[in-house]
Amino acid sequence: MNYKALRMTTCCLASAFTLAASPVIAGATPVAGASEITNVNVTSELTSSSPTSGIMLALSQYLADQTITVKNVAKQITETQTVTATEARTVTEEVQETEQTEDKTETETTTKKKKVMIVAQVDGYVNVRAHADENSKVLGKLYDDSVGTVIKEKDGWYKIKSGSVTGFVKADYVEVATKELLKKVGTKIATVDTETLRVRKKADADAKVIELVPGGEELTVVSLAKKDEGWVKVSVEGGEGYVSADYVTLSTEYTYAESKEEEAARLAEEEADRRAAEAAAAAAAQQSSSNNSSSSSSSSSSRSSSSSSSSSSSSSSSDRSYSAPSGSNGQAVANYACQFVGNPYVYGGSSLTNGTDCSGFVMSVYAAFGVSLPHSSSAQRSAGYGVSIDDIQPGDIVCYSGHVGIYVGNNTIVHASSPSTGIKYTSPITYRTVLAVRRIF
Repeated sequence: MNYKALRMTTCCLASAFTLAASPVIAGATPVAGASEITNVNVTSELTSSSPTSGIMLALSQYLADQTITVKNVAKQITETQTVTATEARTVTEEVQETEQTEDKTETETTTKKKKVMIVAQVDGYVNVRAHADENSKVLGKLYDDSVGTVIKEKDGWYKIKSGSVTGFVKADYVEVATKELLKKVGTKIATVDTETLRVRKKADADAKVIELVPGGEELTVVSLAKKDEGWVKVSVEGGEGYVSADYVTLSTEYTYAESKEEEAARLAEEEADRRAAEAAAAAAAQQSSSNNSSSSSSSSSSRSSSSSSSSSSSSSSSDRSYSAPSGSNGQAVANYACQFVGNPYVYGGSSLTNGTDCSGFVMSVYAAFGVSLPHSSSAQRSAGYGVSIDDIQPGDIVCYSGHVGIYVGNNTIVHASSPSTGIKYTSPITYRTVLAVRRIF
C-alpha cells in the first residue's frame, strides 16, 4: 500500500515538474488549473502515514511555490498586455491628434495664403460705408486704383480693410485683383540706402555711370530680371539704368482708402500751407518792388562808361541779370524759374546761377517766394497738395522717379536735367512716367 502511494506521488510529482517547467503562454488559464489539481492530489496522498512524509511535505511545498509562480507569471503577462495595449492606444491617439493639428494648421495657412484683394475701378472714388447699405454712414473713400483686402462678401458688397478704414464697398465699383492688376496699380520702389548711388548703363560694376542719386531718394523699379541677378533696373532722368541691389531697399507702394478724419486733416493742412505760401509770396513781391525802386536811381553815367568794354565780352551765367520774383501765384513762380534756363547742373547743388540739381532747383525757386521745401525729389513729392495732370497749372511741381521739375504751361516743364544739358525746357511732361503733381500756390 505504501509502495503504491509512493509511486502515485512520484508520478504526480513528475507531472507537476513537467507543468512547472513548461513555457507559459499568455492567457493560458488551463496551465494554472492543472497545477492546482496536481497539488490537491499530492496533498491528499500525504494524509496517509508514510516513512517518506517529510520528503513529500517538502515536495508539496515546492509545488505550492511553483503554482504561485505560475499564477504570478500569468498575471504579469496579462498586465503587460494591458499596458502595451494602453500604450498603443495612447500612441494612436497622439498620432491622430498630431495629424488633426497639422491638418488644421495647413488649412489655416492655406486660408491665409488665399487672401483676396480688390482694386477700385472708378472715376474718382467709391465710398466705404459702415454697413452693406447705400444709406449707411460713410467711413472713408477708396480712390481709383486703390487696393483693399476682402474680409467677407455679402449681397453684392465687399467688407474690406484698406489702410486705416474697415467697411463695405459695393462690388460694382471694384475688381477682384489679379497679379497683373496689382502689378499695374502698384509701384515698385528702390530706396537708396547709401550716401551716393551710382546708376550704371549696364548691370556691371565697370559699366558707365549715367547718373548719381543721393541717399534717401526713391527710384521706380523697371524690372528685376534673373539674368541681371544682384542688380535692379531703375528709371532716372538720364534714362533707364542699373543699380546694385546691395545699396537699395525694395518695396511696393499701393494707394489705400482715406478715412473721413484723415481727409479732413489733410485738407486743413493743405489750406494752411496754401495760405502760408501766398503770404510768403506777397512779402517777396513787396520786397522785390522796393529793391527795384531803389536800383532805378542809380547813375546812368556809370552805365555808359562801361558800355564800350562790355560790348566786347561775353557774359557768363553769374553776369546775367535776373528779375526778382513778383506776384503770389503759380504763374509768377513759373516766370521766375524760366530765366535760369541755360545755367549749369551740379549734383548736390542749389545755386540757380552757379549750378544746382533738380530738387535744388525747385527748392531755390520756391525759396525766392518765401516757401521752404526739402532738398529731395522724393520729399518734394509730398509738398503742398496733389492735383491731377488734367488740372495742372503753371508753378506746379511735376514729380518723376528720382526727378522733379516746374510746370510752365504748354505741356512743358523747366528743370535742372543733367550735367550735359543743365537747366532746360522739356516737353511733353509725360516724356517719363509722372508719379505726382503737387501744387504749392
